Amino acid sequence: MPDTGVCGVLLAGGQSRRMGGGDKCLRTLGGRTILQRVIDRAAPQVDGLVLNANGDPARFAGYDLPVAPDVVEGFAGPLAGVLTGMEWAAANAPDCDWVATFACDAPFFPPDLVARLHAAARAEDAELACAASDGRSHPVFGLWRVDLCDDLRRAMVEEEIRKVDVWTARHRLSTVEFPVAATAGAPADPFFNTNRPEDLETAEQALAS
Repeated sequence: MPDTGVCGVLLAGGQSRRMGGGDKCLRTLGGRTILQRVIDRAAPQVDGLVLNANGDPARFAGYDLPVAPDVVEGFAGPLAGVLTGMEWAAANAPDCDWVATFACDAPFFPPDLVARLHAAARAEDAELACAASDGRSHPVFGLWRVDLCDDLRRAMVEEEIRKVDVWTARHRLSTVEFPVAATAGAPADPFFNTNRPEDLETAEQALAS
C-alpha cells in the first residue's frame, strides 16, 4: 500500500432498487465481481480500504476487508457512507487525514483519481474534493478531511441533511474534471455506473471491445 495519508471507503450501502435489489457490487462483470474490480482499482491509490455495507457482513468474507455499516440508520444515502468512513478512519487509521470514497457500482474510475483529487485539494487549500466528467459532478468519488466528521454528524443527525451538495456547500470544495474519451475495454465516461441491468450489459460490451 502507498503512504498517502488517505483511507479508501468503498460505498456499497445502498438498496440497489434499480438493479432489482441485492448487492450490485456482487454481480459479475467480465468474469469478476464488480466489487473485486473496484478493489483492484482503488487499493493501489490509498493506504487501506474499508467496505461500507449494511446487512450481514459474512457475504463479503471472501474479500478480506473490514466492513462498516452506516452509522446513521435508515439508508440515509451517500453522506451516511462518507460519515461512516470518516469515523472508521478516525478510530482505526489515525495516520490518515483524508478518506477517499469510491462508488461500488462504477468499476472504471481513473487509476489516478485519488492523486489528482489530493493535488487539487492541496493546491486550492480545500477541505473536500470531488470528481467531475462531461460537466457533471460525481461527489461519491470524493476526498474528505477526516476532521470534518463531527460537523457532518451534526448536519446529518441534528439537521437531517441528506443531500451531498447541501453539506459540501458549507466547506471549501475543489472539483476536478476528468476527460471523457473512448478507450479500449472501458466506457468513454470513467464514472459510468452499473445501476440497472442494461448498464451491466453496456459495461460487458465495453470490456469486450
